Amino acid sequence: MSLRRPYRRSMAGWWRKNPYFVEYMIHEGTALCVAAYALILLAGLLALARGEAAWDQWLTLLRSTPSLLLHGLLLLGFLYHSWTWFHIMPRTLPPIRLGGERLSAATISNAGLIAALLASVLVWGLAMRLAS
Repeated sequence: MSLRRPYRRSMAGWWRKNPYFVEYMIHEGTALCVAAYALILLAGLLALARGEAAWDQWLTLLRSTPSLLLHGLLLLGFLYHSWTWFHIMPRTLPPIRLGGERLSAATISNAGLIAALLASVLVWGLAMRLAS
């Protein structure tokens, strides 16, 4: 009687063998940028709740060079995450028909990117108006 062990495929680096999976893993990794920024905003909310001195400290921290560098890196992560999100959006949506014709994947992706850009510009403009 022989005891045979079942075959076990190695899971080390499986995603590096296919460019699709590399892009997927980078996309998922950039979600950490979104989570990190959510924590930064939560820290600001907690500082605001603690009073004016804590809020001013938080604002001073945001103006520091390391914070500005971190925000630059987080912005790059956000941009890549957004780009890949809108790139996969046509694959995750049910078919969209306009005038009996199915919209192309590029049209759906571009519409999502344009909508995100317009929303960002509107929020930026509102924030600048409120700040002045």
